[in-house]
Amino acid sequence: MENYIRFDWAMKRLLRNKANYAVLEGLLTTLLEEKVTIHRLLESESNQEDEFDKYNRVDMLAENSKGELVLIEVQNNNEFAYFQRMLFGASKLVTEYINRGEGYENVRKVYSVNIVYFSLGHGKDFVYHGKTEFIGVHEGDVLELSPFQKQTFKVDKVSQLYPEYYILKVNDFNRVATTPLEEWIYYLNTGNVPEHATAPGLETVKEQLKLDRMSREELKAYYKHLDNIVILRDNIKTERAEGRAEGRAEGRAEGRAEGITTVARNLKSLGLTTEQIQAATGLTTEEINRL
Repeated sequence: MENYIRFDWAMKRLLRNKANYAVLEGLLTTLLEEKVTIHRLLESESNQEDEFDKYNRVDMLAENSKGELVLIEVQNNNEFAYFQRMLFGASKLVTEYINRGEGYENVRKVYSVNIVYFSLGHGKDFVYHGKTEFIGVHEGDVLELSPFQKQTFKVDKVSQLYPEYYILKVNDFNRVATTPLEEWIYYLNTGNVPEHATAPGLETVKEQLKLDRMSREELKAYYKHLDNIVILRDNIKTERAEGRAEGRAEGRAEGRAEGITTVARNLKSLGLTTEQIQAATGLTTEEINRL
């Protein structure tokens, strides 16, 4: 089985090429269970090129053929407020892509697709879908659209008007891939494509994202990217381990605090800004400045 370029690196360097849209289209078609055609890519936060974002996360904003917005984000490092970040990102798109004075019927549909390589929340599954529904407090019924609204907005449910969220917890996948979605998760997790994969987009991965297609300089940068990801994950493991060890000796709370301090000190030595260290550890500005 051949190794292929990691998806986050491909998003930053390769998938912005229109010839490779089939990869993203395949992932979204599999996830949303409907044919998705990408019309164009729009500006997003992925243009930020500081040292932390280069290897910790990458995002891409696409507009599909129906005029809907799809924000795809890959996050490598633990972020305790990631749920709120998802909300902020989707809300920002809703407000940015409507002109002042336009009617609310012109609010764009937003999909937020989050590929996370850390433990986000607690749950048994590895793919989660979130949407907005209005449930009757007394009757327990779901509030529906009127026939006129269905015809006007060309949707069947209220939830289809609101942002929808997908969370792919790829590190939690530990089974044989038997469905198209599982084939995609397997690739996102391992960097390999199942031998007999049939999921849309994975054939293009096998054709366009082989490691042997990269130049020596590209490989050098790519392997540095992988090394940086390992450093991030080791920092998180160190924080957890030191937190447990100190917790046994001096109390769990004190041990965890010391572990977080160690992580923050390591991140500071890598040149991260105070705001980025805050996002990763939850420490205050004053605590970070004292390190």
